[in-house]
Amino acid sequence: MTPPDGAARLTHAPLASTSEMADDCRATTRNLRLERAARAAVSAAPSLRYEDYPREVAKRDIRVSEAAARLAEALYGK
Repeated sequence: MTPPDGAARLTHAPLASTSEMADDCRATTRNLRLERAARAAVSAAPSLRYEDYPREVAKRDIRVSEAAARLAEALYGK
């Protein structure tokens, strides 16, 4: 259907300039931390030797709230 004024209607926003799109790409890269992921991908793997991790690390406690327990009971009928 043609708009009343006869002008073509855009289905998308007009494209930005190439420099604006390049700036957007650089900002996206920084925001997604892809540079850090790329560096980590080519860095050395962490050590698997026990001597490199001499301390004991306590496991974190997982607390189940009463509301979560009620939901689980309702879902699984325990």
